[in-house]
Amino acid sequence: MGHTPTTARGRATRERILDSAADLIQRRGVAAVTLDDVERAAGVGRSQLYHYFDDRDDLIRSVVHSTVDTVLAAQEPLLLEVDSLAGIERWFDAIVANGTRQDAVGGCAIGSLASQLSGRDDLTRQAFVDAFARWEAPLITGLGRMQESGELRPDVDVTELADLTMAAIQGGLLLAQVRRKPDQLRLALRGARAALEDALTPLP
Repeated sequence: MGHTPTTARGRATRERILDSAADLIQRRGVAAVTLDDVERAAGVGRSQLYHYFDDRDDLIRSVVHSTVDTVLAAQEPLLLEVDSLAGIERWFDAIVANGTRQDAVGGCAIGSLASQLSGRDDLTRQAFVDAFARWEAPLITGLGRMQESGELRPDVDVTELADLTMAAIQGGLLLAQVRRKPDQLRLALRGARAALEDALTPLP
């Protein structure tokens, strides 16, 4: 791993490199971005870049982790409340609203990177395994609380239900991006919502 900066200036430089690399990758794709491109965009030299990152692969993995942090930070307030059907609905609504603001062209930042990089090597693949696990963990916890309170049936596997929900989100974001139609995401989440409702404990 590269050097972890201990000063505010060092942290700012490393963050600028990461932001520049992430922006270039989002616009051009991973394969089209070189270290020279990143250096020019960030305004740094090769020695500075290698001070913070071992090589291009290390930089790309760091972009993955940084992207995950950004996505989860934006959703954190809502992810803290996914322990009720109403809370999950608010989370779904926010995901759809974000896709609508991007005119359905943005897709999922994590999913987009995963499609390009998950087969690159085991370290990079594991970075995505960890990324989706971090994203899914609050939902698994929330569904577990719903089960403990009796809101979900006791026979429901909350991990499988969370997996299904995340698959719907990723599939919906991908179709919305490809077809430029936010309704594709709404449709996918309608399927996830139906599965969640089916898992509820029947009213007496």
